[in-house]
Amino acid sequence: MILRKTIPLSLAGLSVSESESGGFSGYASVFGGVDSYGDTIAPGAFAETLQKHGLPKMFFNHDWTMPVGKYLSAEEDSTGLKVTGEFTDGVSIASDVRAAMRHGTIDGLSVAGYVDSGDYKTENGSRLIQRWTRLIEVSPVVFPADESARVDAASIKSEVAEAISRIESVRDVERLLRDAGGLSKTAAVALISRMKSVLSDVGDPIDSQADQKKYADIVARVNASIRLSERCI
Repeated sequence: MILRKTIPLSLAGLSVSESESGGFSGYASVFGGVDSYGDTIAPGAFAETLQKHGLPKMFFNHDWTMPVGKYLSAEEDSTGLKVTGEFTDGVSIASDVRAAMRHGTIDGLSVAGYVDSGDYKTENGSRLIQRWTRLIEVSPVVFPADESARVDAASIKSEVAEAISRIESVRDVERLLRDAGGLSKTAAVALISRMKSVLSDVGDPIDSQADQKKYADIVARVNASIRLSERCI
């Protein structure tokens, strides 16, 4: 599934350089805490993806249209995942983000990538995430829990299709909607199709009034994602 995890500036330990390169460093993820979704990131969770896939990309607010810079290093220590990066000279949004970060109006850093079903353990509704299948990017973000941050699923079609194919319950659908943000129209149609299959497998649950309402609510959320993606094209 696509996953985003954001930490506030107070935990990010953000430090912005005064040099012309506009470099900065901070923690993109902190180990051992419990976030607003009840999830905890375990030490070592990023080690494999960094070794296999290298450094994450840098975007602003998870908008995958244009990178605003590049990371020079990303490594785990006893606190969390510490990153060092620099903004791209001549890119207007990079200059804006740098200025906002120096002024303190950027409120945090956020990781985005993929976790598979075997990457975490669930107990009492909470997840311990022990491994990230792939860390795609780390974004400076305006809000520590930016619900409007959008990942363009169309640009990562194969990964989204794989995540949809692994859905086995309505809860999985809800998690994908929560973690993915805005979906492309193609991904949303595939998601609804998979959702219908899941509901049929558990014995026509849409016959009850309560389940009809839940089904209608999820369809409405998917349709909202379609409209959002169409506005952003």
